[in-house]
Amino acid sequence: MSTSDLTDSTLACSSLPETARGQHMARTVRKDVQALTAYAVGHAPNAVKLDAMECPYPLPEHVRDQIAQAVRDAALNRYPGGDLSALHATLRTAFGIPAAAQVMCGNGSDELIHLIVQACCAPGDAVLSPAPSFVYFDMAARFNHARPVAVALNADLTLNLPAMLSAIQASQPKVIFLAMPNNPTGGSWSAHDVQAIIDAAPGLVVIDEAYQPFTDDTWMPRVLEYDNVVVMRTVSKIGLAGLRFGYVAGDPLWITQFDKVRPPYNIGVLTQAVLEVVLRNKSILDDQAAQLRAAREPLSRALARLPGTTVYPSCGNFILVRFDGALTGDQVHRALVQRSILVRNFGHAHPLLEHCLRISIGTPQENDLLLRALQDILSG
Repeated sequence: MSTSDLTDSTLACSSLPETARGQHMARTVRKDVQALTAYAVGHAPNAVKLDAMECPYPLPEHVRDQIAQAVRDAALNRYPGGDLSALHATLRTAFGIPAAAQVMCGNGSDELIHLIVQACCAPGDAVLSPAPSFVYFDMAARFNHARPVAVALNADLTLNLPAMLSAIQASQPKVIFLAMPNNPTGGSWSAHDVQAIIDAAPGLVVIDEAYQPFTDDTWMPRVLEYDNVVVMRTVSKIGLAGLRFGYVAGDPLWITQFDKVRPPYNIGVLTQAVLEVVLRNKSILDDQAAQLRAAREPLSRALARLPGTTVYPSCGNFILVRFDGALTGDQVHRALVQRSILVRNFGHAHPLLEHCLRISIGTPQENDLLLRALQDILSG
């Protein structure tokens, strides 16, 4: 086809009547997908960014120099090798994964959630989680033709165990996701409640420990005590959000099945090279997480002293605050945006989160800027 033919074809396509445009898409794309809204990712390079639970501290220069050398030596002309045993060994040492547990890596937790649902659920099977919780539990269920079952938390955002057990009995879920600590509320669930859910579950229980570095609680050492539990984690919250890497660990019987639906080469050579360098320097990540954890209670107390606020207990690197005084959460959010301070507005995400903003813990300077801005907004 000549260039003129291509141009004529393009012009013909662009001149389709509006009534005809999009008919092929409308007939072809799943109706439930057409009804969804894409996950929005914000971009504000000059703002104080407290909206995504990122670590606010960059890696030290000497670590970045090591990364640069590792990237320089990476074989970009070759596919990633199929043997990830060296990377798995590094992960076991760095994160306390039991020696007998098998590991599967993913392009962030999102991919792992998707693969677990894909491996376990036939169309119509239930995927259960508390609500509100991490939105991708629901999204992955829908994408894979499963049926999301959301069990509302109590009014104080604690786990409603009787409702959870009743929903498990009624829906017989193939997969139960428990985010511990929970996003966006910040709370966690007691060992007693989690044990009751594990005992009642007819299928798999996935304990999502994305925010584990900010709490002492973990189920990783006990993951092999159960035949229906795996533990999932990410490096996004400890300073490597841009790397997009997560892992799931558990009984080899489970991980072997998940691995069958994992795309080949899903962990690129650059990700592997950077991880090997950074995890040799993991004490730096631990120190940064400790700084954020130490700042959590002072920031929570300062937020609670502001007029018209309710601050919820948090075990993560973020704090959920309800603004129910003279100004609504929406109004406070807009006022912060006008001051180039970004937090996450969850006021319309779930009825239990009305007027709630989720605030990531930043550097001391960022936290001070936030507090001064809120004092000005709420006193005006």
